[in-house]
Amino acid sequence: MNQSRKTSLAAGILYLLTFISIPTLSLYHEIHQPTFIQSTAPSSDVVIGGILELLMALFCIGTAIVLYPVLKKQNETLALGFVAARVLEAVLIFAGVAALLTVLQLRTLGTEATVMSRGLVMLYDRLFLISQSFIPAINGLLLGTLLYQSRLVPRLLPIIGIIGAFTLVAGDLAVLFGLYDQRAPEIAITVIPIALWEFSLGVYLVGKGFKH
Repeated sequence: MNQSRKTSLAAGILYLLTFISIPTLSLYHEIHQPTFIQSTAPSSDVVIGGILELLMALFCIGTAIVLYPVLKKQNETLALGFVAARVLEAVLIFAGVAALLTVLQLRTLGTEATVMSRGLVMLYDRLFLISQSFIPAINGLLLGTLLYQSRLVPRLLPIIGIIGAFTLVAGDLAVLFGLYDQRAPEIAITVIPIALWEFSLGVYLVGKGFKH
């Protein structure tokens, strides 16, 4: 197995591993309820969800580090931008998880911590909007452009990523301007293209590797 194949295989596996955080959609359901602070809902779900998100953040950084030696041969500036965006994404994910774990600590204070806990959950939601929606749009544009120009993968894949970047930004704007709730089904639809792009890229890199 040559170095190019090792790189594509590692990058593909890391991309697929970023989907490890999908269960948080249900694990974080209770903490988003207004009565969570005084309820008997288990804290373990939030802890597990936090661990999954932290692992996902590390896998995100891994994808950029592994791909950088290949991408810099195409455009070093865009390749560095991709690494920086991935690191920023991970930092904000860590901050969001810290906010939710703080809510768990606030449960020991009782009902007087309700307002603060709700504020921290709202902070998590806004950090999520930036770290796991807006920045992935930037990633899609950067990596999509690099892979489209280099033809290292079939051009259809980066085209999906570039389209997904614009649908993500459209969804973010809809949330910020109050047109839809952040967890509305309409917003979930805007995530599908970028999710398809990242999953398809992971599968392709694992199964086929870079084109030469």
